Amino acid sequence: MPFPSTPALLAVTGASGKTGWRVVQEARRRGYSVRAILRPGSNVPEGLEGAELIRLELSDQSALQQALAGVEALVIATGARPSIDLTGPLQVDALAIRSQIAACRAAGVKRVVLVSSLCSGRLFHPLNLFGLILIWKRVGERWLESSGLDWTVIRPGGLRESEEGLEREGLRFSGPDQQESNSIPRRLVARVCLDAVEAPASIGRLIEITSSQDLPPSSLAQWLEGAAGASPARA
Repeated sequence: MPFPSTPALLAVTGASGKTGWRVVQEARRRGYSVRAILRPGSNVPEGLEGAELIRLELSDQSALQQALAGVEALVIATGARPSIDLTGPLQVDALAIRSQIAACRAAGVKRVVLVSSLCSGRLFHPLNLFGLILIWKRVGERWLESSGLDWTVIRPGGLRESEEGLEREGLRFSGPDQQESNSIPRRLVARVCLDAVEAPASIGRLIEITSSQDLPPSSLAQWLEGAAGASPARA
């Protein structure tokens, strides 16, 4: 059964992506009802069983608003992939975020967790060779921050596919622009996103996360408790 603070219905955009389907799967394990939102042409990966699947373009405001009707929280797991189309990051990491914000407002969805990236907003970074991806991610973050919604931004480090030894991975949490590198399994990112949905103390925070087997066990709740005396940090 869900935790007492768990919304009855959670939506996940980018649900066919490598992080998105894990968010859906972890949410189902926690007892959420999940509305998985996918692009029309995307393949349906394993892991979406039990979720309601909705296909739409994020630029279709009417369809997106309808898909978010009755939803109590949204996890945005969309993200541009390296491509010869250098406008992809602008479209996916900025303009699509604005579309989702507008749809949330229209549908009455207040709680939003966005999966972004470590080093978001940094100009001099190799990832920016792919259409200034980190610059556009920061634009999307800023739009969410000024949206009036109850937002949390999760900035993971390099994303790992492997799920071996997850129980031995310790998490490192920080405020914005505190971590430079290191990585984290996508599965742990998915779990932290849901922890953030369930933690009111994460609202209004940019949270960077990486992991290592050299770190002691830690949780978002523990980190938030230690950070309770500080104002929500924004870059």
